[in-house]
Amino acid sequence: MAFIRTILGDIPTESIGITFSHEHVMIDESYATDSYPDFLLNDTDKISQELTELKKLGCSLMVDTMPANAGRNIEKSALVSRQTGVHLIGCTGLHQEMYYPPRHWRYQYSEDQLTRLFIADIEEGVDVFDYSGPVIQRTGYKSGLLKLATNDEPFTNHQLKVFEAVVRAHKETGAPILTHTNHGKQALEQALLFDKLGADLDHVVLSHVDRIGDAGYHRELLQTGVSVEYDSAFRWKKGEENQTYSLLEKLLDDFPDQITVGMDAARSSYWTSYGGSPGLAYLLTTFRQELAQRGLSPFFDKIFIENPRRIFSFSKPAQGKS
Repeated sequence: MAFIRTILGDIPTESIGITFSHEHVMIDESYATDSYPDFLLNDTDKISQELTELKKLGCSLMVDTMPANAGRNIEKSALVSRQTGVHLIGCTGLHQEMYYPPRHWRYQYSEDQLTRLFIADIEEGVDVFDYSGPVIQRTGYKSGLLKLATNDEPFTNHQLKVFEAVVRAHKETGAPILTHTNHGKQALEQALLFDKLGADLDHVVLSHVDRIGDAGYHRELLQTGVSVEYDSAFRWKKGEENQTYSLLEKLLDDFPDQITVGMDAARSSYWTSYGGSPGLAYLLTTFRQELAQRGLSPFFDKIFIENPRRIFSFSKPAQGKS
């Protein structure tokens, strides 16, 4: 039976409702927040306040995409999920290099060591210290997702090593994969590499791709079999074309099973509970209303429920391909 691995445990895929497919629910003090103070999202009361309002609007699941040693606090995340009743998928893998110091362990570990670390997060439990020191103390809270990130330029040797480790862990555990593309760049190259490495593309989703407005590019990308996640609807400035809505209008008829949405609201200035805007409720208020005005309401369940159910469920691990 297909299942989704949340921080608080495995749940049947069919029990999941409305899903936010790329979020940053918890970002604790880390190298990332030292460099970008607005990224700090670690007040459990404020986070719970925001998620409680989302729960009232129907939100069932949020995919929390901060991976290893980039600000995870698994115990705080578990507390928020318990307090709000919103399921959270925790994440392992690695983010962009800019969120780690230059001599970070990610550059020293072998492909096999990275693979084993990711698998341990998924099968044993996330380290309470998020790999910030020499002591590892695993909790009972497991990751349900693998993440990697690339930049604007062609993949580096280090990034290729992370690809290999993520796909190996995916094959061994069956965990789904989510990626960061830098404003949509290198998305097609990501998809082709995942296919070459033998990943199950039904369980691979590439994020932020709506920053590129060329519908032809999206069609070529979606024809590979991967899914995409759009999260820029609230970012377009007044007076300019909202590429997110335009892409949905052009693509949903042909690719209804491969598009998901989120907020990627990784700054406290985006959260109502921190005094910012537009608030995470935007996706179930303004965005939903815009879908209706554009005649796209029939696709709501696809992009918010059915597609995330498939993408974020665990596939059967491929035997003998670790």
